[in-house]
Amino acid sequence: MSTRPTQRRDGANQSGNRSGGKSSDSRNPAKAGERQERYVRPDRYDRSRNDRRPEAPPAETARMRGEHLSPALFEHTQRLLGSVLTFTGPADTLVSTYFRANAKLGHRERGVLSETVFAILRRKLEFGQHAGSGSGPLERRLALLGLAFTRGLASVQLVATPDEVTWLEHVGQIDPASLSTRVRTNLPDWLYERLAKRFDAEELEPLAAALNQPAPLDCRVNLIKGNRDDVLAQLRTDGFSAEPTPFAPNGIRLAGKPALQKHALFVAGTIEVQDEGSQLLCQLVAPRRGEMIVDFCAGAGGKTLAIGAQMRSTGRLYAFDVSEKRLAKLKPRLARSGLSNVHPVMIDSENDSKIKRLAGKIDRVLVDAPCSGLGTLRRNPDLKWRQSPQSVAELTQKQASILASAARLVKPGGRLVYATCSLLNEENSAIAEAFAASHPDFVLLPANELLASQKIALDTGKYLELLPNRHATDGFFAAVFERRAAEKADKAPKAPKVAAEASESSESTETPETPAA
Repeated sequence: MSTRPTQRRDGANQSGNRSGGKSSDSRNPAKAGERQERYVRPDRYDRSRNDRRPEAPPAETARMRGEHLSPALFEHTQRLLGSVLTFTGPADTLVSTYFRANAKLGHRERGVLSETVFAILRRKLEFGQHAGSGSGPLERRLALLGLAFTRGLASVQLVATPDEVTWLEHVGQIDPASLSTRVRTNLPDWLYERLAKRFDAEELEPLAAALNQPAPLDCRVNLIKGNRDDVLAQLRTDGFSAEPTPFAPNGIRLAGKPALQKHALFVAGTIEVQDEGSQLLCQLVAPRRGEMIVDFCAGAGGKTLAIGAQMRSTGRLYAFDVSEKRLAKLKPRLARSGLSNVHPVMIDSENDSKIKRLAGKIDRVLVDAPCSGLGTLRRNPDLKWRQSPQSVAELTQKQASILASAARLVKPGGRLVYATCSLLNEENSAIAEAFAASHPDFVLLPANELLASQKIALDTGKYLELLPNRHATDGFFAAVFERRAAEKADKAPKAPKVAAEASESSESTETPETPAA
């Protein structure tokens, strides 16, 4: 069920960089701390200035601020950049491949390379325009711009020629406001045009600016192993700057880029890396104890684990995916979580016979469909250069097919959640509306009412539509449907009133059927 560069991101990828901060305005937590990174004038190249970077760098990388980059490391920067700009695969995969091939690179050097390459991917149009006024190989010009932008002009003193230093100083004096809107947004033409149809100019630029910022590090507390208050206290005791996420009730946002994988809470499975937006999708599923639930496109299982914990490890939760490799990534996470109700199942396609055996028997189905991933550009900036109108068109056909197949699993009175991490209407509301028109036995449940019933103060209307500039999350979409009883489908009654979600309801006595492996 995958095609081209598709995304199902839970925020577990930490290859990007961290930003964030919580606003005092609960309706727009991104607004209060909103700052745009810009290519600064020479007198502001000093990266020790706190106003120059919205996120705290890792300690080992911070020690290299202002240090002169060695010619050898600059050569690595150019070579890695040349590899990534081929766009022959995901940027994080190409970076990892390069590091494996150059195993002698230290942790600090890898941090410099990753940060520089991802900054160039985020600002490819802007840097490309500036590079046009320079000379020499393009990768060299882009590498110099990226390093001066992320580490300061002093960092390239040993590798830049006097003419290149003069050129960089000139670029640093350019006011970003003098650039065209399209260059400032750093979006390809086709994507800019589609987003401009959805957002007016007053929102499009802040949205693009937010997408060009590194993402924060969000975590979810595993409910079967701890609670948020205790975990927050422990993290703060251990020296982390940690705050509750504004909306997700079990989320924590950490400042900077801490090495979380070695922390005792992570190793024990008490916390799991997951973007707040991804956590909110699971709140819409609203699983109850003892139910039978399917995560239809489970991937590496970030949402699967969140749902399983909300079920308190009761009932039966199937994690379906067509990729054995992705499901293999779920296994160590599942082992850490302590959950016993999760059952990974590899399927051939959305029409696999294993799915048909469960038709009409499932309480809740989450379809986190393969999508363009354009809502995750903070973490995966290469996607805006790797996706295309053609790949999106292929994805929309697949999304409609997957949603229709998953709907067959839902029993009368059951819930179906369709979700993507895309910003495009054709992958989001258009799919939901077409499904509703062709499936009269399903009725839309307003997402804002479902969240309000859980005391989550987030109102984006009948759909959940999250944006980084408004909510400080990745871009997410979700539509929630309920399947009506067969005798009521023909009467087409009004949408049912949303009752308060009862995630602590009594455990079902039904014995779930296990699909053949």
